[in-house]
Amino acid sequence: MTSEPQKEYETLLLTVAAPHVLQVTLNRPESSNALNTQMGRDLLSFFDGLAQDPGDTRCVVLTGAGKKAFCAGGDLKERNGMSDEAWSYQHRIFERMIRSVIDCPTPVVGAVNGAAYGGGCEIAAALDFLYASDNARFAQTEVMLGIMPGAGGTQNLPRAVGERRAKELILSGKSFTAAQALDWGLLNAVFPQDQLIEETIKIATRIAANAPIAVRQAKQAIHRGLQMSLSDGLWFEIEAYNRAVPTEDRHEGVRAFNEKRKPKFTGK
Repeated sequence: MTSEPQKEYETLLLTVAAPHVLQVTLNRPESSNALNTQMGRDLLSFFDGLAQDPGDTRCVVLTGAGKKAFCAGGDLKERNGMSDEAWSYQHRIFERMIRSVIDCPTPVVGAVNGAAYGGGCEIAAALDFLYASDNARFAQTEVMLGIMPGAGGTQNLPRAVGERRAKELILSGKSFTAAQALDWGLLNAVFPQDQLIEETIKIATRIAANAPIAVRQAKQAIHRGLQMSLSDGLWFEIEAYNRAVPTEDRHEGVRAFNEKRKPKFTGK
């Protein structure tokens, strides 16, 4: 178990924000944290690695560098003049990346600190839940560029805001505010920008203080269960529940309750 991130990335900044909480910052502020090929590779590598070995990390906070943007979407300067073949190759990286984000067993909380457009909105919508600054704005602008959302936008946005609202937003490409995103269900909370990271780390710390296996199992039961019938979802929930029964953390949780103290969970 390690307490410090062991790998450095060209487009991501990794910092330990609190015990068991890793802050991952999209770090291309000169380009409004636009998603280029290298960032796609870095995010894929990070989330694949986290799934294989979370180490000491029990919760991730994902945000963007600076105060202007979370992620402005695909890097159109990099894409200018790209051949169809090169475009498709790049997008295959993005496709694998977004799947690695969605399938990550460790909870990932977004701190949307500014514009989340195009692919940036798709990354945000793929996270477990979102906090945002009051200046944040969102948009799925792909149809204005002759394409369509291709990193989960047509799937995750409707699941958050409903089919009719998602059709309005995706087919028009119009932007919407943090207040609207909160009202429609995409966001969980909105804060002044200078409080955003602190508040997001606060909830991440609370998550990280709970039993890691139980948290991961609960996350999977919610996510997978919503893709099943209620009957199948209930069976999946019990399978996930049974995984936590023989753990040391389950015994520790009961002991701590009866001894009137905070539990010390180890993830075993």
